[in-house]
Amino acid sequence: MSHADTIAAIATAPGRGGIGVIRISGKSLGGFATSLAGKQLEPRRATVVTFSGADGAPIDQGLALFFSAPNSFTGEDVLELQGHGGNAVMQLLLQRCIELGARLAEPGEFTRRAFLNDKLDLAQAESVADLIDAASAEAVRSAVRSLIGQFSKRIDSLVAGLVELRMHVEACIDFPEEEIDPADRAAIRSKLVHIEAELGSVMAEAKQGAILRDGLTVALIGRPNVGKSSLLNCLAGEDVAIVTPIAGTTRDQVRATITVEGIPIHLIDTAGLRPTDDPVEQIGIERTWQAVERAGAALLISEAGEVVGEKEARIVQQLPADLPLAWVYNKIDLHGVKPSATRDARHASIRVSARTGEGIDLLRGWLLETAGWQPQGEGVFMARTRHLAALAEARRHLEQAAASQSQVELLAEELRLAQTSLASITGEFTPDDLLGEIFSRFCIGK
Repeated sequence: MSHADTIAAIATAPGRGGIGVIRISGKSLGGFATSLAGKQLEPRRATVVTFSGADGAPIDQGLALFFSAPNSFTGEDVLELQGHGGNAVMQLLLQRCIELGARLAEPGEFTRRAFLNDKLDLAQAESVADLIDAASAEAVRSAVRSLIGQFSKRIDSLVAGLVELRMHVEACIDFPEEEIDPADRAAIRSKLVHIEAELGSVMAEAKQGAILRDGLTVALIGRPNVGKSSLLNCLAGEDVAIVTPIAGTTRDQVRATITVEGIPIHLIDTAGLRPTDDPVEQIGIERTWQAVERAGAALLISEAGEVVGEKEARIVQQLPADLPLAWVYNKIDLHGVKPSATRDARHASIRVSARTGEGIDLLRGWLLETAGWQPQGEGVFMARTRHLAALAEARRHLEQAAASQSQVELLAEELRLAQTSLASITGEFTPDDLLGEIFSRFCIGK
């Protein structure tokens, strides 16, 4: 793949539509545009043209827009052809572009060129794909915040603070013969505390943005026949799981995704937890515990009228200590119990009826709270797993820096590593193989 090539791709979705768009990007496309449109195009002005083949025969009539470098999305000359949205028409136009010297663009290559030409940083480039994939209004707003640079500005602010702090520390290393003034040590500590606090704030917002993008995975667990599948169906609003009075009906995982206030919630109905000699059911139970290990939260379901005993206690003991847990008491309609939600230090207790829907709003509220949802989602930006990993690594290095303040050389190295971790988010320090992985997941034509 050469970044000097002229690239072309159909930028609209496959299938029939009123309008189809072909995008071309490269160097010095003025002659390319004239050959295709039959006339010279004025930059940044839509022109009605007849697109012609090599023999001069018309292919289609539509609009041509020419954006001269560097004032374009990619930073190169960009030509966009808007024709009628039939697949055959688009393919003929694309083939004509290839005849004129373009090659087919690879997935994400237009956005990659925008990144390489400093039109977008890496976090902004990733937000283009997130905006396209957004499944809710909240996810759209968060992706747009990242696209216009709000996330990047927060990262740049942290990096600037680290650069300033490193300058201070490096000066102490460069002049070892001079004793470090206590006031300087206090200033270093103060700046480090401030940067750690700001990083914590960014991490909290990024985690919520990651949940908006990827959703919260919730495992429904409990003994057989307590209504796990019925609760899944109630939350999903359709009969996703088979429900019968026979214990052990669910032997493999049943999944459903719901959206609550724009947050994707991935529900996993699991096999009932009980001792069994049935080898198939044993496999289902093993998969239940595997689902719990991967989940971001769990609903432990029991029947409202039953006495909670040792079996449930053993289940709770096997759960990860930091896993958010709601103890859901189902079938309250059969026992004259009112819907309610209470909380103690370990978990929430929510009383519901999957049959009538009573208390389900309380359960949805707990799911939102666990997902970190905030009304309006102000300030939340879209974040990916690699962003969270880089932020966590930066925090680890800052913690090491705080513990190494008496050893100035170690302090300087930990601050440098923290800066490198943060800079990888915006692409200042990013390996080429990682760039290839990121942009390969984009749409062709974007």
